[in-house]
Amino acid sequence: MLESVFNEVYTKFKLHFYRGIFERLQEREASLSASEAYAVEVIHALNKPTITQFADFLCVSKSNATYKLNTLVKKGYIQRVKSDSDKREFHLHTTEKFLKYYAINQSYIDTVMQRINDRFSQAELVQFEKMLAVISRELMPETKSGLYAS
Repeated sequence: MLESVFNEVYTKFKLHFYRGIFERLQEREASLSASEAYAVEVIHALNKPTITQFADFLCVSKSNATYKLNTLVKKGYIQRVKSDSDKREFHLHTTEKFLKYYAINQSYIDTVMQRINDRFSQAELVQFEKMLAVISRELMPETKSGLYAS
């Protein structure tokens, strides 16, 4: 039962996001292919990775990653920023254009979070937050590569 409900919640988040993407495609606002959209979301989630970190995370060659990154730079969704500590290294930053695109997903998360806050007691919310933190930090080690670092 728990697995089924968890899959249902996860699927609903994905479906809402995909619907938003396709609505923008119909309005001709979106200029990203599906693989480009996934790539820029990975960059955002990894929080300013280097090109090597991005390529390693996706298990692709650096040249393949660079090709994809060049397209995203050209379309204005990311920029390369020279590292302060190592001038040979570049970090990938998402742009304001990406953040507008990403708002499709974030606004729904905000809506659901407000509904969660309205529906559950403070004690339930504290417990839910603790459980989510354990899931994120301990039970999903495959995706620890800098995700959501401050």
